[in-house]
Amino acid sequence: MKVISLLAGAAAALAFSVPAMAADDAAAAKAMKDSGCTKCHATDKAKKGPAYQKIAAKYKGKADAEAKLAEFVTKSPKVKMDDGSEEEHKALKDAGQAKNLVQWILAQ
Repeated sequence: MKVISLLAGAAAALAFSVPAMAADDAAAAKAMKDSGCTKCHATDKAKKGPAYQKIAAKYKGKADAEAKLAEFVTKSPKVKMDDGSEEEHKALKDAGQAKNLVQWILAQ
C-alpha cells in the first residue's frame, strides 16, 4: 500500500512540474512561411515589423499574453510601421495554427 501511495505522489508531483506542451517549431515555421510573416518579422532582428524576441519580451510575465497576441494574429488590426506608414496585419484563419504560433513567439 505504501508503494502505491509513493507512486501516486510521485506521479502527481511530476505532472505539476512538467511545463505545458511546447509549441511545435516545424508547424510554427510553416505557418510563418505560408502566411508571409517572415516578410516583416524575424526571430532576433527587426525588419518591417518587430523581432519575435521583442514581441515575447513585451508580453513576458503578463497573464493575458497568449490571449492578446492570439487576438492580434487572428483579427487583422492596423499596425504602424517604423517609417510611420500603417497597414492591416495579415490574419491567420486556423485557430490551432494561430495558437501554436503564439506559443512559439512567446517562447522566444
